[in-house]
Amino acid sequence: MTSMAPVFLLIETSCRAGFVALATGEEVRRVGRLDESRKHARDLAPLTAQILEEENLRPGEVDAVLVSIGPGSYTGLRVGVMSAKTFAYATGAHLIGIETMDVIAQQAPPDFQLLDVIVDAQQDRIYVQRYRREGDRWRQDTELAIRYFTDWLNNRPMEAGISGPGLERFANRLPNKTKVVAKELWFPQPESFLRVGWQNFAAGKRDDLWTLEPLYLRPSAAEEKFQQQ
Repeated sequence: MTSMAPVFLLIETSCRAGFVALATGEEVRRVGRLDESRKHARDLAPLTAQILEEENLRPGEVDAVLVSIGPGSYTGLRVGVMSAKTFAYATGAHLIGIETMDVIAQQAPPDFQLLDVIVDAQQDRIYVQRYRREGDRWRQDTELAIRYFTDWLNNRPMEAGISGPGLERFANRLPNKTKVVAKELWFPQPESFLRVGWQNFAAGKRDDLWTLEPLYLRPSAAEEKFQQQ
């Protein structure tokens, strides 16, 4: 490859259907979908190797690994982040953690100006973060938080739209005429994932190989069960 554009490996495992993708500069070149049964630990490494081979690239030619850090699937995120760290350590590539909700917000159509992104946090709770559009970008308007669904619903601004994978569970509990982003945009897409990653890369963001962790605001279900014993 003769292009001087940086080469990115994208790893998204926060949702049920994850993906691995390869991009140069601001162009997604190839996407591989992970099995929806969440066998990310089994599938991620061979899928990455396959994509690199199909693009005639060696692992050492990847400039940066962009990896989702959630919130989302506890196991999926752990596998994705550890895989990204291992790849970066072995190849010397930069490591950049991508907040999943930033990606989902990027996908909202122009007629949305205020947006709540929600992810199922189990036990009738959601992860929620509010975004406000500024020009052609979204900025975080609130900190990421865990709220009971009913509390959030009763106190959210009525003008705010809603997106995110949490709608799979909670969409049928929303009032009529609630402004909701189209279903195909509830989950991170490779192009918007790359857009956020490119912005971070161009701004000089680099994450530490040893300290990057998924965004966990609560223990895993197994840990919560253990604590209750």
